[in-house]
Amino acid sequence: MRPVFIIIIAALVALGGGIIARHFLSSPTVQPSQTASPAPDFSFPDVSGKIHHSAEWQGKIRIINFWATWCPPCIEEIPEFIRMQKQYGDKGVQFVGIAIEEREPVAEYLKSIAINYPILIGGIDATALSQQMGNVISAVPFTVVVNREGQIIHQQPGPFSNEQMLKIIAPLIN
Repeated sequence: MRPVFIIIIAALVALGGGIIARHFLSSPTVQPSQTASPAPDFSFPDVSGKIHHSAEWQGKIRIINFWATWCPPCIEEIPEFIRMQKQYGDKGVQFVGIAIEEREPVAEYLKSIAINYPILIGGIDATALSQQMGNVISAVPFTVVVNREGQIIHQQPGPFSNEQMLKIIAPLIN
């Protein structure tokens, strides 16, 4: 009887530890009504050298994705972002890709895929911006969702699935 009791107690302790770990290690989500923070302004060039300022997309639901051509998960999520931009763009959703590398590899990659949202070249300054937006572990990809009022309401280190994103943006779409 005693070994069974010890196993049950150990299982309950492990379950409790797992629940606590999941709570603290789950992807950080900021609720708009709690501690949403203003998204910082930024300006970066696109591959042609034209400067784009974050104010261009003011009033839209912005999904700002920090990525790199050398990052397989980054490349894997881009086709989904393209599809979602096409599907939700007319509802006020605007994807913005910010590459954390130099122009040449990004320009080369863009020859292989038709991206329907702005791709900006941020280099090392993009890494600093992603940290300013909450990327405390310098993850790539790293994506933030900014509501129409310019508040960061979600931070996503690592890949951002369609299902996860829809849970965040659906309530924001009017």
